[in-house]
Parts: sequence; C-alpha cells; structure tokens
Amino acid sequence: MNKIIKIYTTLYKSFGPQHWWPGETPFEIMIGAILTQNTNWKNVEKAISNIKNKDLLDPFKLNSISNNELQTLIKPSGFYRLKAKRLKNFLEYFIKDFNGSIENMKKLDRDKLRDYLLSIKGIGKETADSIILYALSKAIFVVDTYTQRILSRHNLIKLGEDYELIQSIFHNTLPENVKLFNEYHALLVKIGKEFCFKNSPLCDKCPLKHL
Repeated sequence: MNKIIKIYTTLYKSFGPQHWWPGETPFEIMIGAILTQNTNWKNVEKAISNIKNKDLLDPFKLNSISNNELQTLIKPSGFYRLKAKRLKNFLEYFIKDFNGSIENMKKLDRDKLRDYLLSIKGIGKETADSIILYALSKAIFVVDTYTQRILSRHNLIKLGEDYELIQSIFHNTLPENVKLFNEYHALLVKIGKEFCFKNSPLCDKCPLKHL
C-alpha cells in the first residue's frame, strides 16, 4: 500500500473523524482562514467572537466599518493591523466580483478560484486552499507546516520542498474528494500538534511509528 494512504488509514483508525474546519458558515470559515495566519485557533476564535458580538459577520457590514474598528475587533488574532488590511482587500474583491455571495464564488472552477484568490494581496497558497476546501467545498489539498514536517520525517519529501510539489503527491495518490482531503489535513494537524513537534517529537508514542 502507498505510504500516503497508510498514513491516512493509520491516523483515521487512531483518531477517527475530526469534523474540521471550525466555523458555522462558509463566510466565517473564509474570515478564519485569513485571521489564522501566524497564530493559533483560540486567538482566532476570540477575534471572530468579537465580530459576531457586534453583529458584523457579514461581508457588507464588515467592509463598511472603519479600519481602526476592524483592527480593534481582530486584535486577539495578532498582527491585527496587517490582517485588517488583508481582510479589507479580500472583502472588497468578494463584494465587487461576487456581490458578497458564496454561491456566486462557487461557480468558478477550482483552479480559476485559486488563481483569483492568490491575486488578492495578503492571500497566500495555504490560505487560498483553505478557503477553497473548507468554505467552498472544492477538492484541493491544503499543505501546511505540519504536512511538510510529517512527510519529511517519513522521507517522502525534503524539508522546505515546493508547496505545489507536496500538494501534487496527495492529488496524484488520492481520489480528489472534499471529505477525504478535509479529514486527512485535519488528522495531520492533530498528529503535528500532539506528537510531531518541531523539537523533541514523541516518535516512540506516535501512531505512525511503525511506518
């Protein structure tokens, strides 16, 4: 059996379904994907909670507030000045080109969506792919630091390998399925957070040790 498939089946047996990504609506997931850059999810939750408490979790409402007010709301997520600019950039494009509609955005195919998102200042590959997979339900594999670390330690890639090359390993090995890509990425995050630390990984206790 291919090692990529072995890793998935082992993790799924060990941890079960992860029911990821956190978020009540596709728009909330999109906002979360932008805010989670360079921070942990607990801080993002606080920022999103601030937005919800002001009844601003709507593209038109959120875009209508001042930059200073937005910065205050998302301050818990860190780098709030930079992230406020990135959010404003995204919201302006989302409203201008899709009238703030998730359904309108979904009409684009996956690759055109990716090119579009990457053209927005402040949206990188991981953020774009997270939006496409988790908010727009289109099959694309999200590559993050945990993915790179785990695959490099299992001699499947070199650390620091090109994003698209890593992504192609999953696309060429697995059926392009939204639920599968969702679960696999979530399971890699879980093993990364609980066992495959950057320093002093718990290899002896890791469910993947036999691989």
